Amino acid sequence: MKRARQKVVVENEAPQTSQKSKKQKTCLYGSVFGESDLHTSMDWGNLPHHVILRIFQFLPLVDRARASSVCRRWNEIFHIPDLWRRFEFELSQPATSYLKSTHPDLIQQIIKRHADHLQYVSFKVDSSTESAEAACNILSQLVNCSIKTLGLISTAKPSFMNVAKAHFASALTVVFVNSKSLSSIKIDDTPLDDPSLKVLVANNSDTLKLLKMSSCPYVSPAGILCVADQCHGLKELALNYYILSDELLLALSSEKHVDLEHLRIDVVSENPGQVEFHTIKKQSWDALVKHSPKVNIVMYFFLYEEEFDAFFREETPVTHLYFGRAVSKAMLGRIGMNCPRLIELVVCANGLQPLDDELIRIAERCKNLTAMGLGECEVTCRGFIEFVKMCGGRLTQLSIMEEVLIPDNDYSLDRLHLEVSKHLGRMWFPDMMPTW
Repeated sequence: MKRARQKVVVENEAPQTSQKSKKQKTCLYGSVFGESDLHTSMDWGNLPHHVILRIFQFLPLVDRARASSVCRRWNEIFHIPDLWRRFEFELSQPATSYLKSTHPDLIQQIIKRHADHLQYVSFKVDSSTESAEAACNILSQLVNCSIKTLGLISTAKPSFMNVAKAHFASALTVVFVNSKSLSSIKIDDTPLDDPSLKVLVANNSDTLKLLKMSSCPYVSPAGILCVADQCHGLKELALNYYILSDELLLALSSEKHVDLEHLRIDVVSENPGQVEFHTIKKQSWDALVKHSPKVNIVMYFFLYEEEFDAFFREETPVTHLYFGRAVSKAMLGRIGMNCPRLIELVVCANGLQPLDDELIRIAERCKNLTAMGLGECEVTCRGFIEFVKMCGGRLTQLSIMEEVLIPDNDYSLDRLHLEVSKHLGRMWFPDMMPTW
């Protein structure tokens, strides 16, 4: 018991220079450092300033706060502005979340002393409405902030959507108005609305470069068009398809706008046939690519087969395609005909019909294709090898489940991996279905 009490003293009190203190340190750290090193060189209180700062940067928040109570010097370093430029608020209800929530007292101390130092800030909340409301309350207090990056993240269902729209918009407006230097914003699954976007643009149009705002149902095409018209430095944009328009693409293609680097589009429906999707004109896509020839256009599809009618009937400059639900042979055939810029294609599922012709057409016409993934589909071994031959060594990623491949008279599965490896120029095997 006596030794245990001594150990607690060492962990919580400031390091001392007495012989007794050195013996206590040896008990704690002797397994890591040699005993002679401890007696001759270990003095935690006199570590160089930059070393302590670096250690603090790697510590979890609670441990960082505890370390600040070791001595006056460590407490001073704990409050150095550099330590608080990047911060993540974790907010959760203990009964409903696995998150290790940021202590309320520590939050208040950070707001009081370091609000004007925060530059890269994110809020991670669990599925409870209380956590999302707590995040809004903190945002409302950041009146002296100079935030450059802001992220609002729900780790489960989008709890921010349960917050009153007016309360959320009011809290976000505080940051938009006071920062005036926001360059990156990620606010998916939130009640963000058009008036909030107008406030953002009015105060940060010269600095905004990245905006990710998928699944924000209160934002209209007019709201996002306001961003494109005013934020000429925008380089990355993520949004839902329903707010993509010809006017938006043309605005991003204007001479005063910088080259867009990434455009991510989520195409989502919840129920079959519930949503009718509009068509984007080929001229609008052409204008964007002419203005930003290296732009990556990424599309994530979560549709039912009968909802694909509006897509890829004309040439579309998409570069990355991900299908999270089953997609028909006809749709894959259209991709092969009308997506010449395609770089990556991932198909989660397809009906039980071999996709040989569709893959060969994609290999023939999509000269930039470097990555392919097939899930619950069917391809004959011969057709698959023909696809790999045509794509040659440019395929840097090729992921196919073994169950996808249908052996035929020409190729068995054993021979297939040798043939594919030869054409890829590296050893390759199909993926195995997990057995659990």
